[in-house]
Amino acid sequence: MVPNSRVLDVGSGSGYLCAAFAMLWQGHSVNVYGIEYVRELVSFSVLNIAKDGKKALLETGKIVVQHGDGSVGLPTVAPFHAIHVGAAAPKMPEALVEQLASPGRMVIPVGPQGRAQSLVVVTKDAEGRISVREHCGVQYVPLHMKI
Repeated sequence: MVPNSRVLDVGSGSGYLCAAFAMLWQGHSVNVYGIEYVRELVSFSVLNIAKDGKKALLETGKIVVQHGDGSVGLPTVAPFHAIHVGAAAPKMPEALVEQLASPGRMVIPVGPQGRAQSLVVVTKDAEGRISVREHCGVQYVPLHMKI
C-alpha cells in the first residue's frame, strides 16, 4: 500500500473484512470504507467492529461503514487502491473500475445468479491501463445493482 491509501469493501456485511483490512495495514495511513446495501447490516457491522476493540478505528475515521448501492462505489472518496466486492455482479460495474487508483486492484465475483460465476481480478497499472483476469469459479449472492 502507498501512503494515504483507501480501501473499499462493497457488501461489507458484518464488518469483518473492514476490520481485517484496517488491521492488515495498521501503522500505515490507510482508510477503509465499507458500503452495504442492507441498511440493518450497517449498524450491525459498526457494533461488531466496536465490540472487537476497534472502536478507535471508527472514531478516527480509519473505518467508515455506510448504507448505499455498492455497484456505484463511493465517487466522493475515490480513488481506491484496493476494492473487494463480496457479492456477484451480473456484469462488471464500470463505476468501480473507474474508481480504482493507478495503481490499484479489485477482486470481484462476476456472473449471473444461479449460473457460473468467476472470481475476477481487475488491475489498473500506474499508467491507467486496465487488465482483467478470471481466476476461478465461485458462487456468491447477487450484488444489488441499478442496471
